[in-house]
Amino acid sequence: MGEKKKAVVAGHVCVDITPEIPGMPVSSLHEIMAPGKLITAGNITISTGGTVANTGAAMKILGTNVALMGKVGRDDFGDIVCRVLREYGCEDAMIRSEQAATSYSIILAIPGIDRMIFHNPGANDVFRPEDLDMDKIAEAALFHFGYPPIMKSMYENDGAELVRMFRGISDMGVLTSLDMAMVQEETEAGCADWERIIRDVLPYTDFFLPSVEELLMMLDREKYHRILERSGGRDITEVLSLEEDVKPLAERCIAMGAGCVLIKCGAPGLFYKTAGETFAEMLTQRLGHDCGDWAGAEGFEKSYVPGKIRSGVGAGDTTIAAFLSAMLAGYPLRRCLQLATATGASCVETYDVLSGLKCFAELEQRIDKGWEKNK
Repeated sequence: MGEKKKAVVAGHVCVDITPEIPGMPVSSLHEIMAPGKLITAGNITISTGGTVANTGAAMKILGTNVALMGKVGRDDFGDIVCRVLREYGCEDAMIRSEQAATSYSIILAIPGIDRMIFHNPGANDVFRPEDLDMDKIAEAALFHFGYPPIMKSMYENDGAELVRMFRGISDMGVLTSLDMAMVQEETEAGCADWERIIRDVLPYTDFFLPSVEELLMMLDREKYHRILERSGGRDITEVLSLEEDVKPLAERCIAMGAGCVLIKCGAPGLFYKTAGETFAEMLTQRLGHDCGDWAGAEGFEKSYVPGKIRSGVGAGDTTIAAFLSAMLAGYPLRRCLQLATATGASCVETYDVLSGLKCFAELEQRIDKGWEKNK
C-alpha cells in the first residue's frame, strides 16, 4: 500500500499474573478458598496487558511503524513489560517512573466461578500528558490512547487532563484515536461524569472505538441496566437491537464531534459510522491518499468464524490494531473493517493475545476465498 506512516500508542499498561488453579468446577468460592487452607496451584502465567502492550504490539506485528508510551515503574514488573516490548522492537519510548510502581493484576480463574481480579493501577493512575514525548508524537500520523476509565488522572476533574491532551495533539495536526474500558459503578471511576467527559473529548477525537457495553454504561446507564435484565445473564450483545440500541449511540457520538465511531459488539461484529465529507477530506489531506469512501458511511461488519475459540482476551485490542494499521496503510474503509474483524477472529484462536495474528496479505487471501462470517 502507501508509505508506512508512524503511529504512537499510549495509555494503560500492566502485568497480568495468572496462576493455574486445577481441579473440578466448584459452585462456591468457599469450596476452594478458606482461611488456613492450602490450595494446590499449577503453573503461573505472567504476561503484559493493556492498550500499550496489546494494541501497540499488535500494530507493530501488523507492520505499522509504532512507538509505545506507557508508564511503568523502575521495578521488576516494569522490567518485564519493557523486556516483552523490546522483543517486538517497540520499547524505546516507554516511560519509567522513579516514584510509581508498575501496574499489575492477579487473575484468579477458579473452575466453575467467574474470574476474580486483584488490580493495582500503579503508574497508570499518575500518567500525565507531560509524560509524553511530544516530539515523537509530532512526527506521527496517528496518536492512539486507551483505557482512561482505569487511569485516575484521566477521569478525575471531569477528564480535564484527557481533554487537554487530545486537544493539544489534535491541534498539532495528528490524527487522534480513543479506546475505552468498562467502569464499575461502585468505584470512583464509575461515579465520574462520563457523559461530560466524552462530550468534551470527542471534538478532538478522529476515531472513537469503544465497546457497546462501555458506551451504554457511560451514556445511558438506565438503558444499560434494562438490557442487562433483558439478557437474563447472557452476553448483552445477544439481545441488542442495532437500530434501537447501537445505532443511536453512534449517531450521538458523531453529533458530539467524533469523525469515525467504531462500536465493538463482541462476537457478532462491529457497528461503524463516519462523519461527512469534511472528515473524509481531512483524512485525505493528512494521509495522502483518497479517503472519499470514509464520508457518511454506516453499517455493521459481521465477524469471521474462527477455526477454534481458545480465549477472547485481547480480541478487541487487536481488532482496533488492525483497523488503525489498515487505515494508515491506505486501505479503503470496507477493507479496513474486514481486516479488523479477521484479526479479531485470529486472536481468539490462541490463548495469548499476539501469537495468532496474521499479516494482512494472508488475511486478505482467506477473506477473498470466502471466509465464513457469523450469521
